[in-house]
Amino acid sequence: MKKTLFLIGIFNLCFLFLVGCTSLKKEQKSNSSPHEGMVLIPSGTFTMGGRSTQAYADEFPNHEVSISSFYMDSHEVTNQEFKLFVNATGYKTIAERDIDWEEMKKTLAPGVTKPHDSLLKAGSLVFKQTEAPVNLEDYSQWWSWTTGANWQHPEGPESSIANRMNHPVVHIAWDDANAYAKWANKRLPTEAEWEWAAQGGNSEQIYPWGNTTVEKAFDLANFWQGVFPYNNRLLDGHFGTAPVTSFPANGYGLYEMAGNVWEWCQDKYDYKAYNIQKRKGTVKNPKGPKQYNDPREPLSPKHVMRGGSFLCNDSYCSGYRVSRRMSSSRDSSFNHTGFRCVQDL
Repeated sequence: MKKTLFLIGIFNLCFLFLVGCTSLKKEQKSNSSPHEGMVLIPSGTFTMGGRSTQAYADEFPNHEVSISSFYMDSHEVTNQEFKLFVNATGYKTIAERDIDWEEMKKTLAPGVTKPHDSLLKAGSLVFKQTEAPVNLEDYSQWWSWTTGANWQHPEGPESSIANRMNHPVVHIAWDDANAYAKWANKRLPTEAEWEWAAQGGNSEQIYPWGNTTVEKAFDLANFWQGVFPYNNRLLDGHFGTAPVTSFPANGYGLYEMAGNVWEWCQDKYDYKAYNIQKRKGTVKNPKGPKQYNDPREPLSPKHVMRGGSFLCNDSYCSGYRVSRRMSSSRDSSFNHTGFRCVQDL
């Protein structure tokens, strides 16, 4: 295990699971009714960006954005819904495919040594609670590369989703989410659409549930209560994911826009994206930057994630804030990452 964690640290936690071509049956589209299970989000103009002392640098500067009306899934895509997609298409998620080292090393610094073949087998990153406080800058303290972990086996090959069909699907990379969205005749939300929808019609609120402090919001969202990553008081009743619609919806009728799982957005991640948009004045339906730009990992093509997860805590990431931005490589997967879709009118 220590060897695995050490190698994960070297490879930026092995967040890049680059692989070959997707295996698909003859493509079949979803036959679900238009807008079934979706909520109509009204059009409007709002100020996008950080609105609390916890905001990170990439949440600024605040800038005006105008959004057209659209439909959004009322909850995160569930295991049951994703299973329908897989059954119809034969799709294999990135976590279910062996890692292509030749592709992976293109995203790493020159000279990085190839890991043992056992670490290139299909798998994903699984959260492991620590026994004591750890350095929060060292993600390898709580993320464990687990061979055989994927959407059907969230904690590894011995685990199952048999009793979690109404939980959000996890171990989903951006490419996986995008493939599902296309099959369902939908798409991933833009970052601006996501933030507008998360506000639920109230531009003054810090969290999707309102401005109730985190200490008193354990019955409003699924997140880490206690001290991350070793002490979880479980006040919300969940150590991992919770069934969708377990917590109150926001003002637009959207469930779990805070906590539960991080949700992929359409946008490429550029830490200076807001500076670019600010110079343009009020931007209508922004689609995100044209290029990837993360100086911490310049070779990694990243996309934006929003909403936080069951692991978020004020001592760690405060990802449940409406304006909080997170990013990860488009082919990375974890047991705290899923998605929801949107659809144009």
